[in-house]
Amino acid sequence: MKKKQGSTGKTKFSLSLMWKQRYLLAMSLPFVVWLIIFKYIPLWGWTMAFQEVKPGTFALPVWEREFVGFDNFVKAFTDRLFGQTMINTIGLSLLGIAISTITSIFFALVLNELCFTRFKKITQTVSYLPHFVSWVIIASIAKMLLNDGGAVDTLLNTKLHLMSTNSPVFWIVVCFINVWKEMGWDAIIYLSAMAGIDQGLYEAAKVDGAGRLKRIWHVTLPSIKPTIIVLLIMNVGGALNVGMERQMLLSNSIVQDHAMVLSWFAYVRGIGSNNYGLGTAIGMFQSVVGIILLFIANKVAGMIGESKLV
Repeated sequence: MKKKQGSTGKTKFSLSLMWKQRYLLAMSLPFVVWLIIFKYIPLWGWTMAFQEVKPGTFALPVWEREFVGFDNFVKAFTDRLFGQTMINTIGLSLLGIAISTITSIFFALVLNELCFTRFKKITQTVSYLPHFVSWVIIASIAKMLLNDGGAVDTLLNTKLHLMSTNSPVFWIVVCFINVWKEMGWDAIIYLSAMAGIDQGLYEAAKVDGAGRLKRIWHVTLPSIKPTIIVLLIMNVGGALNVGMERQMLLSNSIVQDHAMVLSWFAYVRGIGSNNYGLGTAIGMFQSVVGIILLFIANKVAGMIGESKLV
């Protein structure tokens, strides 16, 4: 009876708490509805990964399409482009995570140490404006600067071939262009974490004789460490979700072998070949592996005693 009363009391407490927070729950309701409509209901489309879906059969009900089991997955994994595509995706992801994390943290530290408030605000505003610029414009600017005979080659009087080298050098070029576009935007989260650091810690470090670099190393970085770990976990979970827009716009026939990523591969083999089942299978593989990587990264962070998502 005591257990029942305890559970009932807990239920009443939860209901009363929900009633007290009814306005917050009402504010979150549109987001929950949006999440269900655009994120969970479309998961029904994963059934196409196990069916033969062509333009002629796309309008048929699910139960009338031909069930092919795991044939679409076998076709995807045995495709001649799949191996190189996986290498490109993993290489671009790991390189991008490493470079973007380091540069964003460094940029946030520099902004945090600036004493001139007006200059700091102007710099921060200018730095995240490229985030809102389309990849079409970014790719056009990059090609004008980095193509053979472009502005960089003209100024340096060299032939760097940065945009026409059929090697992993193309990954580095793409990652640094992405850093230029997203560094200011990514630094906002780290700046927010730094704004919450107790200023008493800096005062105590000053009393102990710590200089600016030592205060950064022993106060700022340890204080934002949980934020860094959580963002790294989320980035690892999305390691295979490399967008195809930048690769499509920055690549050419010469660097095609090192530009193809899984999302582009799914587009080419799915929509490009009119085989929606195959494209869905590739996308499903991409999502499932991303979820597994997310749980693994979260588990590893918890095992080594660092912050984790749950």
